[in-house]
This record gives sequence, structure tokens and C-alpha cells, in this order.
Amino acid sequence: MKLETVYSYFLESTGICTDTRKIEKGCLFVALRGDNFNGNKFTQQALDKGAFKVIIDDISQHKNTGETILCKNSLELLQKLATYHRQYLNIPIIALTGSNGKTTTKEIINAVLSKKFKTIATLGNLNNHIGVPLTLLSMTKETEIGIVEMGANHKKEIEALCEIAQPNFGYITNFGKAHIEGFGSIEGVIKGKSELYKYITKEKGTLFFNADDPVQNKLLGNYPSKVGFSQTKENFYTLKQIDANPYVALQAAQTNITSTLIGAYNFTNISAGVLIGDFFDIPLNDIKKAIEEYLPTNNRSQLITKGSTQIILDAYNANPTSMMAALQHFNTIKAASKMVFLGDMFELGETAQEEHQDIVEYLSNTNIDEVHLIGSYFSKAKLQAKNYHQYKTFEQLEATFKNDIPKDTIILIKASRGMALERIVSLL
Repeated sequence: MKLETVYSYFLESTGICTDTRKIEKGCLFVALRGDNFNGNKFTQQALDKGAFKVIIDDISQHKNTGETILCKNSLELLQKLATYHRQYLNIPIIALTGSNGKTTTKEIINAVLSKKFKTIATLGNLNNHIGVPLTLLSMTKETEIGIVEMGANHKKEIEALCEIAQPNFGYITNFGKAHIEGFGSIEGVIKGKSELYKYITKEKGTLFFNADDPVQNKLLGNYPSKVGFSQTKENFYTLKQIDANPYVALQAAQTNITSTLIGAYNFTNISAGVLIGDFFDIPLNDIKKAIEEYLPTNNRSQLITKGSTQIILDAYNANPTSMMAALQHFNTIKAASKMVFLGDMFELGETAQEEHQDIVEYLSNTNIDEVHLIGSYFSKAKLQAKNYHQYKTFEQLEATFKNDIPKDTIILIKASRGMALERIVSLL
């Protein structure tokens, strides 16, 4: 079947669905395969629940009634359909990637641009080879700007996502020690993430960047269509960080903006939103309003107050770069008592134990009063002080932790997503 014909079915449908638990009547169901599932087996169930048609790649599920669309590979067809739709809409697509801060930055950019435009942005962190096509296919003829987050843990993945989304604007948050196991080294991370730069420059699109980042400056060189922000350099959009205790505040063109985000490391995430908003002619007062109204969710830099205790919940994800940044900021906060709960960082390969030990050694030079370390790597780290406590699992922490928290204490919770350390909040 021709792609144009499949696309006509998509336009007739109420949208794409890949999960029978979320089927809406009239949708186009795509049967995907994974290591532990096979969507083809749910073909009849999808039809019974009201799917308009089902895209399958298993001939045994094919029906002669016209309700199924048989193809060689359902995922590949989904991706081609998404690219075809993107070309049909022909709207600005902003793609962003990076080691840290992708989702927060994407949410801020979306909040700012939606003050003037009808936008569609990646939902949550659905930023992979399935999430990117679904994001594109959720856009409609009313959509004026698309914002697509791209994640990767191996080289060539960003390149592949760019071929699907065909962005004409791009931004990389930073290059850090994330997914080292897949990228091989920090150099591999830079090479992998900068595949977005290569695509945009090849297509002669516009790149947004942090002009104070030496790596980004080197990679972009003399590329003419680049727009940057800086605290120190002339000829770029000037932004100044004015506070981060605890909320990040900055100044743009004599206008002060106070966010609800915790951590100095969020300054660049907010700055990207200001820069891109200005580029698309959003009035500064609207940019200020969008940023000040934005509330972080999903365990990202959330500030929770319980009596005289404040909890910085940043348990959505972690790598050595983001954890060090969080601890460095936490060390600057003034409080009567400070406590941290740190969980293991994943996908670090052979350097994993060394990276966890580096974090522990940094902690020994801070003013943090009490340290709790959770996970197989942190539990093996050599301790630096008596006020350090180690737990191999969360359950071990849960069984032994004594909730004797002094008044006026501020607590940081940080870990990789798989540790699910947001559960600590209930212990406190």
C-alpha cells in the first residue's frame, strides 16, 4: 500500500494510538513490537474497541475486510508517516537535545511560545524513535510551531530522529557525563548530541546556543545562522543570573524574571526559553509571565515544604554532571541544617564506581550535615565522614531510617529514574 493512501487513512482517523488501553473510537492503531510485547496480537481487540484501522506487520493478523494495513515493519511505517505529515504541515520545528535539562527546557520553550502561537510539544519525555513520530503525528493543521525533544544513548540516534522530524531550528542544552555506557566517552557524547547541529547546518536552519559554552562555540564555528545568549559576551542576547536561593532569577533587558525552578543549573534552561521567545517576537512581558507561571512537575527541581522542612525533589534523572551541579548549588544554599539523599546513577559503564566515588569525595568538602547514599554503587563507595549512611536498596533505607529531622532543614533528593527516590518524600 502506498504511503499516500495510508496517510489519507490517518487524516480520516481521530489520531494515532499504540496502546489498546488508550484507544479512542476512530483512531488508527499501530501494532508495534518490542522485546517483551507484540502489538499484532491485539489487532482484534483494537478493532473491537473502536479502532478505524490497524497497521500490522504480521500476516497472520491480516483481515480481508479492509480493517488492517499490512506492511513489512509497523515502526518504520509509523516513522515514514510522521515525516510525511511533517512535510505536509510545513511548519517551524524546533528540536532540542542534550545531556541534562532537555525536558525542562522544552517545557519552558513551549510555555513561552504558546503565549503567541498554537504549539505542540513532546509529551513528557517521549523523545525516542517511537515518541518523536507520535509527537509529530499529534500536530494538526492548526499547529503553528512544533517543539520536539530528542533523546539518545548511542551515536547515530539523534541523526535518525532528525531525519524523521526534519527540524529547521535546533538547540542543545549541554554535553555531560550521561549514557557513557552507550556513547563510550564524553567525546562520544559530544559527537552523538551534535548530530543535531550537523543536520541543521546541512539544511541551513537556525541554531540557538549558549555562547558561554566553549564546546558549543567550537562546534558552531562561523556558522552564520546561529543565535546565542550570554552573560559575558557582546553581540549576543544578554541575560544575567541575579539569584538562585532557592529560585532562579535572571535579568533580560532591565526586566527581572523570577522562576519557580530550583538550582543555578536551571539558568541556562530558562535562558533558552527567553532567547527563543525573543527570536519569535514574543513580547518580553509575555516571556516573563510564561516563565514565572511555569511550575515544574514529574519530580524535576520541585520544592516541597513540610512545616519547617524544605525538600528539593530532583529524582527524575541523574548523571555525574547533573548530580554535581545539583550538589554545588545545594552547597550554596543557606540553612540551619542540610541533608541529602542520593541514589545510584545508571548507564555509566566501566566508570560507574569511580563516578560514584567522585561524588562522595566532593561531599566531604561541603557544608552538608547529613548524607544518605542509596544503591549498589553508592553502597560500595568509601565513606569520608561519620554522618554518611549507606543503603544497598530503598527498602533497606525504609526499614532503618529514623525520621529525626531537625527544624529548618533543607533536603535534596537526587537519583536516576530507576531508583524512584520520590518515595523518600513519604518517609519524611
